[in-house]
Amino acid sequence: MPNDKKIPSFSAVSAFFDRALVTPLINFLKQGLSPQKLALCVALGLVLGTFPMLGSTTLLCTGAALLLRLNMPAIQLINYFAYPLQLGLFIPFIRAGEFLFGVEPIPLDLAIIFSMLQQDMLGAIGSLWWTNVRGMIAWAISVPPLGFVLYHILVPVFTRLTPKPAGE
Repeated sequence: MPNDKKIPSFSAVSAFFDRALVTPLINFLKQGLSPQKLALCVALGLVLGTFPMLGSTTLLCTGAALLLRLNMPAIQLINYFAYPLQLGLFIPFIRAGEFLFGVEPIPLDLAIIFSMLQQDMLGAIGSLWWTNVRGMIAWAISVPPLGFVLYHILVPVFTRLTPKPAGE
């Protein structure tokens, strides 16, 4: 039986990103959001969206938006688009943290983790917790500086995309 599943074409993927990401970002500018604030939303949404603690990024982005008076939909839009990146970077951050601290890498195999939990639940939770903390430290060292650079790249881009008032 032939496989009837179609792989989306590049144009379909491009149209999705245009409709779901680019157009909303430009609309934020049309609604009066400054290029600086939008660049900060994008940079922080991406930085916080890759934080290696699953389930925490929505709260982190909400806190940042409230604290810095940023546009909540803009930062959450980027946060949600960053989710696949968060998943893809989760294990590399864990491994980088283990490397930074010079500790033996824990096996990240579900069968082994379940076995660890059955043998010594508190010890396994402690080990996994500290492994995750080391991953967070690796994230804190590497990702925020990239967010700073991204912000400074995006400000001029969003400034050029900002609609000019009529009569200019």
